Amino acid sequence: MGFTDDERRALEGHFSNADGDVFAITTPSQADRGALMSRYSRTDKGMRRVFLDEFLGDAGRGERFYERVLLEYGDDSVAELGEAQLGIEGISNVAAKRVEDRRVGLSFLEKSSRYVAWDRKEGGRYRYYRGPDVSGSRHAGAYERACDMAFEAYSRSIGPMTDMVREEHPIESYRFRDSRDGRERGVSELGPEDAESARAAYRGSTRAKALDVLRGLLPASTLTNVGITGNGRAFEYLLDVLGSSGLAEERELGAKIRRELGPVIGAFVRRSDGRHGEAHRGYLRRLRLMQEGLAGGAGLGGPGPYVRLAWCAPEAEALDAVVAGMIYAGSGAPYADALGRARAMSRADKAAAVGRAAALRGNRRHRPPRAFESAYYMFDLCTNYGMFRDLHRHRALTMQRQLLGTSLGYSAPPEVGRLGIRREYDECMAASREACEAMGREDPEMAQYAVSLAYNYRYSIRMNLREACHLIELRTAPQGHEDYRRVAQEMLRQIGSAHPALAGIMRFADTAGYGLERLGSEKRAEARRRSLGAPRGKGSR
Repeated sequence: MGFTDDERRALEGHFSNADGDVFAITTPSQADRGALMSRYSRTDKGMRRVFLDEFLGDAGRGERFYERVLLEYGDDSVAELGEAQLGIEGISNVAAKRVEDRRVGLSFLEKSSRYVAWDRKEGGRYRYYRGPDVSGSRHAGAYERACDMAFEAYSRSIGPMTDMVREEHPIESYRFRDSRDGRERGVSELGPEDAESARAAYRGSTRAKALDVLRGLLPASTLTNVGITGNGRAFEYLLDVLGSSGLAEERELGAKIRRELGPVIGAFVRRSDGRHGEAHRGYLRRLRLMQEGLAGGAGLGGPGPYVRLAWCAPEAEALDAVVAGMIYAGSGAPYADALGRARAMSRADKAAAVGRAAALRGNRRHRPPRAFESAYYMFDLCTNYGMFRDLHRHRALTMQRQLLGTSLGYSAPPEVGRLGIRREYDECMAASREACEAMGREDPEMAQYAVSLAYNYRYSIRMNLREACHLIELRTAPQGHEDYRRVAQEMLRQIGSAHPALAGIMRFADTAGYGLERLGSEKRAEARRRSLGAPRGKGSR
């Protein structure tokens, strides 16, 4: 590499090594990291030599580089070279979903409604959104009564619901792995260590089941925490989206994010403060108004829930495209020739080709080849909002969604009736609806805060078969929430009905039903804790 001893010392703290041809960039400045990456593409020097010759001792070079390239030339791609991690605490589920709508360039982790109980108070009050726009509304009293009623019912029911789940699914009816010989045995037949691990897994899975059942009571105003990792380009777009929002909470959140990103990757998001950002925010506001005007305020369609395959190409066309894609990937011929060959094959031969691709998959992480991205499906869904939040995590699909409201009805898990709290549950839903309707006459966006997660919500998903395979196999896994397992299973059934020759690629979809969805996963987690010598999971109070 030709570095002197002094140069090697200078490189320390900026690169993981001075000798290897693979190295990590560790220099503290995000602007310098990104500028180095961009400069790297315009020189025949190695990056470490560029750093020594052009960056060392010039603390502002990276910032000046981005001001010139991004502001003067508008080269958006270089904005992806700076990254930041943000923690956002105490935002509503409404704002969290707006943030998480961003599909490209940002990754999210959100506080779970399955592993964390939302019954904690702060300053003697339940934790839901009380911004000045809501608190200053003439409907503030109805809103707070509805939210408090929901949180009180949720909090009171956690213990009794957990007890009922354990009564209905006693630990004695399940079997656990015995580390002495690898066999499955009842908890009473296990050694002390294995028995305690089994009880911890059982406590965790039954607690999760109880929280799953009750989460529909929580309003969309419930405060949550979100961690974000992303690049400058994606953050810049997020700032414009939040800045154009009709909700004060989201506009204020955008301002806070901009302020915190300033010292970290300020050069990468600076355009959102200027005329480019203002023009973009104006466009987003006008676009929202245009779409609302196009709809004419009409509430179309009936109540939920439902899962409908709204559109897909005829099976023959989709099958031709998928098989042509596999032929193309394995040949040197133009795509038109590959498509011609596929069309000349019999349906049986094409179905057999799909079957051979499916047989090569050893587990659900063995993704089908990209040829399976040639078949598309548009699903129209109406499910409870809590379940939407789980499907919302998928990125490689197109999701469009509407404002949250109460006109489509709500879901009530059967366990609510068995515990004897159905009347209280219905009263909470009624209070949610009354507050939402009153607020909605003045501000439909703000009215979303009052809506309980059990209310049905309409959205659409357009995805190709490769992504459908991923979504359906993941969301039908035994540890999944019962609500979205049923939705994914119905998607599988409808794709199978429309395209039977292609649906076989989804060979790891699970169509069974389970009583304790999380038990298998909790067993595996406890086994990993034991192997690492970590403390056992407490599972539940």
